[in-house]
Amino acid sequence: MSASCCPPATSTARGIRTIALAGNPNSGKTTLFNALTGMRAQTANYPGTTVERRVGRFEDSEIIDLPGLYDLEALSEEERIAARVITAKPDAVIIVADALNLSRSLFLTSQILEHGVPVVMALNMMDLAEEAGLKIDAGKLAQELGCPVIPIVARSGRGLDDLRAAIRRPAVATPATTCGACNDCRFKTRYAWTDAIAGRVMHHQSVTTHKLTERLDHVLTHPVIGVMAFVAVMLGVFFLIFQMATIPMDLIDGLFSQAGAWVAQHLPANDLRELLVQGVIGGVGGMLVFLPQICILFFCLALLEDTGYLARAAFVMDRLMRHVGLPGNSFVPLLSAHACAIPAIMATRVIEDKRDRLMTIMVLPLISCSARIPVYSMLAALLFADSAWKAAVVFTGAYLLGVLAALVVSFALKRTILRGESRPLVLELPSYKLPSLRTAVLMTMDRAWVFIKNAGTVILAISIILWALATYPKSEPPREAVALQEQAAKLTGAEAQELQKQADRLIGRSALENSVAGRVGRWIEPVLQPLGFDWQIGIGIISSFAAREVVVSTLAVVYGVGEDVAEENPDSLYDSLRKAERTDGTKVFTTATCVSLLVFYVLAMQCLATQAVTRRETNSWKWPVFQLLYMTVLAYGAALVTFQVLRAFGVT
Repeated sequence: MSASCCPPATSTARGIRTIALAGNPNSGKTTLFNALTGMRAQTANYPGTTVERRVGRFEDSEIIDLPGLYDLEALSEEERIAARVITAKPDAVIIVADALNLSRSLFLTSQILEHGVPVVMALNMMDLAEEAGLKIDAGKLAQELGCPVIPIVARSGRGLDDLRAAIRRPAVATPATTCGACNDCRFKTRYAWTDAIAGRVMHHQSVTTHKLTERLDHVLTHPVIGVMAFVAVMLGVFFLIFQMATIPMDLIDGLFSQAGAWVAQHLPANDLRELLVQGVIGGVGGMLVFLPQICILFFCLALLEDTGYLARAAFVMDRLMRHVGLPGNSFVPLLSAHACAIPAIMATRVIEDKRDRLMTIMVLPLISCSARIPVYSMLAALLFADSAWKAAVVFTGAYLLGVLAALVVSFALKRTILRGESRPLVLELPSYKLPSLRTAVLMTMDRAWVFIKNAGTVILAISIILWALATYPKSEPPREAVALQEQAAKLTGAEAQELQKQADRLIGRSALENSVAGRVGRWIEPVLQPLGFDWQIGIGIISSFAAREVVVSTLAVVYGVGEDVAEENPDSLYDSLRKAERTDGTKVFTTATCVSLLVFYVLAMQCLATQAVTRRETNSWKWPVFQLLYMTVLAYGAALVTFQVLRAFGVT
């Protein structure tokens, strides 16, 4: 066993007890964990893996919330990690058993008991079992297993005092119970044992069946209607991500804008002020502006999972997505990526298989996110300034191109570096139940903190580096700007202010052109020319690695409009870009160049924040580097073909 996957030291080494919380998926394990630990949970990866562990404190005990599993002889990475923690023998194991599926829960219980680990069983969802007409004799079950069995309802808190009392006991008797000889077929013999125990302790008080559940499943798992229902549900989530996040995103953006303005007002004009305003405050604000979307996404996903619906949605979509190498439960991240790839990549944690999850992460940035909207708006306005419906066609085409590219790339990866078929989706549909708002809130807060703590530090560093590249080395202001400043000094009122603004724009453009970023733009210009781009567009491409929408403000500077004017009056930017000329007198933003740039931004990885999250989720720089390289090659090749074909057909 890899030492990196071992659980924390037991009480003999650290003076506190270590308790593992184990159980099948959808057994209410996370709800119980939150009830026992509250807000004292900490999330981190198991060392050397991409699998998360949640650790919380309960009095003198440390509780580890293990990934859900059915069998200690597991297949997925998450299941193997959970099995290793259990077989390393922590001080105790709390097994969360689903009262509605007792026999299935007893399969895992029997394996844990055979390893001689002290066990307490939390028999969860007793309210649903009672509604279904099931009566379970917890005392008799405890005698059969040789360990305490506590009936609970984790969502409502019923029975938790008894469970806490069982956990507080200084020692839990280690049961000697086993399933008997399992030498021939471990499944057959073990399930025979679990069924026998379930039969002795569980009784049906009535023959009432859940007709409503059957009717819902008939609709929600239907090959056609089920897909339509899922699309409708996720469109609702998608709508909430866009609409509900708008106000808090604007507030965050406004707050950091005010903070930047305050710092600019109270500090002398020097590099330190620019670093704080543009690098630090701008970088942190650019990261935190995505936080409302992340919170809304994970809150909705937590509610959907808790109701039991998400498992049914994954079952339905699996039939369609597996044809291109993606699992059914990748549809949720793919759809949410239209808002932002960052929370979408984090949402891939619902995908259990490592290969399937990695495949999904690799193609998610191809989906057009909200950060691309300013770029699409600018290019649509340049192409069709007087036709709203033609501009709408540009938008639609860009979004469809991103989806098509994601499907094609996933199919290609399936046959190359990520060979193999998607893991068949085998699951037992959980029962329907009311979601726990407390669990959803706690999970949302946990995801938000992980994003801020891990991705935020990397994004801040990237923002500062990009600021430095666009600022140094310093250069003297151009003569034209000096002349304008001298004229402005002799005048007053609006005329002086206008001359000063013109001078500032020229100074900003000259400084950017002579900076490291500007020189790199000049250096890569020969590579970009076959795509119809010049060095100024190259600077926009480089600067937009911080965030795609930055290209708009960058072009406003390099083409002499000014970022402030472009924000107040976008038409001034578009007019300036339409009039922009190369040194030979030809127009820069021709139809062919605009379409080529549009295709490039649909397919290119112009978001280092996404790269940082990919690094965190894959626990390696290999995959974000590969993601950057393949998307850059794809974007360059597609833009090259687009520009050259349009030119060949006489489109200029």
